[in-house]
Formats: sequence, structure tokens, C-alpha cells
Amino acid sequence: MAEIRIGTSGWVYPPWRGVFYPEGLGRRRELDYLSRRVNAVEINGSFYSLQRPESYLRWAEQTPDDFVFSVKGGRFITHLKQLRDVKVPLANFFASGPLALGGKLGPILWQLPPRMTFDPVQLQEFFTLLPRTTGEASTLAEKHDGKLRAAAWTNPGGRRAIRYALEVRHPSFTSKDFVNLLRDNDIALVVADTAGKWPYLDEATSDLVYVRLHGDEELYASGYGDAALDVWAEKIRRWHDKAHKEVYVFFDNDIKVKAPGDAMALAAKLGIDLRSSVA
Repeated sequence: MAEIRIGTSGWVYPPWRGVFYPEGLGRRRELDYLSRRVNAVEINGSFYSLQRPESYLRWAEQTPDDFVFSVKGGRFITHLKQLRDVKVPLANFFASGPLALGGKLGPILWQLPPRMTFDPVQLQEFFTLLPRTTGEASTLAEKHDGKLRAAAWTNPGGRRAIRYALEVRHPSFTSKDFVNLLRDNDIALVVADTAGKWPYLDEATSDLVYVRLHGDEELYASGYGDAALDVWAEKIRRWHDKAHKEVYVFFDNDIKVKAPGDAMALAAKLGIDLRSSVA
């Protein structure tokens, strides 16, 4: 059955300490604390560098059984290589530990840089490389090179589908050809609210709808008021209840400690009761 997952983009933020996180809460307990108040989180450390399998294992152990992680793909692939010649970097990414999340592995997010324009051939080549099951990801991970900082993790942990979402930021992607390309490859187009800085695209291109809320008035900073959350709640109901899509929503307005409160407020508007999970 299609689910609604709501959480934050990351959880390691010093300004949250003493505001959202209680005074004296150990840093290793922050994910556990957050995971009792939302039902998903986006791992964004994986965007900046390859993580270690033991980190993914620890994160899985710290969270409730029904919790889910989205994993952000590495900027080496999206920003430095710009999706060109990335078979080995993709192998390194999958060998670095995402499969260690087991059943808690949710969608994988790829975020393209603002300078990158729509190139259908380049995108199709990248989409063709993406493994669609944990078994395929395990096979790809075995082709890693020596860039890993730790032993590779290639255990698929059972056979499950892997889904992907793509966030774009250049105006050239406001194209029906782009939308059709995503549909043909079953890739979710990220619905990104960026306070007007980058194009807003709102097309369901998969059975997954992936939403990133970066701030409606000030990028990464402004919170979402009651009226704004009502608008997003109605959109989510339309995707989930009427179109039967699975919906993931992540708040990335972390600078002023708005993200966790906004996530919980949106969940409440949608009737998602997380109180039974709160320690």
C-alpha cells in the first residue's frame, strides 16, 4: 500500500541542539530522537563524500523498525562528473554502504547542479546504468575501485526494488521531453520548493512522488506557516489518495531550526500519528 513519509534532510545540525534536541542529548542519540518524531530522513552526508558501511549499519540500528532512509547520491557523480563516465563512481557509491540499510533503504536522490542543462542522451545513459534492484546494485558494487575508505559492502540483504528521484535546477528542464524521459525510465521528478530561486516543476513521473521543501520565502531558512502547510497537505492528499502514489517529503529549511517542527506539523495535518513511536 502506498505510504506517506515525512522527515528532514539530514539531522546533524549544531543550531538544533538545545532548540529541537534537548540540552544534554548526546550527539549519537540525535538520530534516534528525531526518528521517534518523523518516519523518514534523508541522508545527505553521502552527497559530500562516500560514507562507511558501519555508519549505515549504525543508523539502521538507531531507528525504529518501520523507519526509512532516503540516500542522496554523491556530488562527485552529479556535480564534478556531471553524470559522464560514472560507472565506477556509481559502483563505489553502492559499495560504500547504502545496501547495509536493508529494508530501511528508501529512494535514492540525485540532485543536479544549477549549471547543468537538459541533455536527453546524457540522462538516458545515466539512467541505464542505475541498478533497479538490490541484487543489481550488489553486482555493480563489486566493480568498485580503490577509492573506498573502508571495506566494500556488497551484500544485497535480500531482493528489493530500488527507486530514484532526480532534482534539477536549470530552466532548460522545463520541457515535456524531460518529463517523458523520466516517465519512460520510472524516475521520480523532485517537486522542489526553492523560494523561487530555481524552476518549480510539479509532474508525477513515477509511482513515487518526492518533495523537497527548501523554504517558501527564504532558501534553507524560512519556515512554513499554517496556510502553507495546508497547501502542501492538500497536494499530498491528491497524490496519495487520488493518484495512489507513494509520497516522500523532506524539509530542508534547517538553518533556523524550522525543518523538524514543520515536518511534524505537516504529519499532524495529514493524520499521521507518530506518538506511539516517541520515546
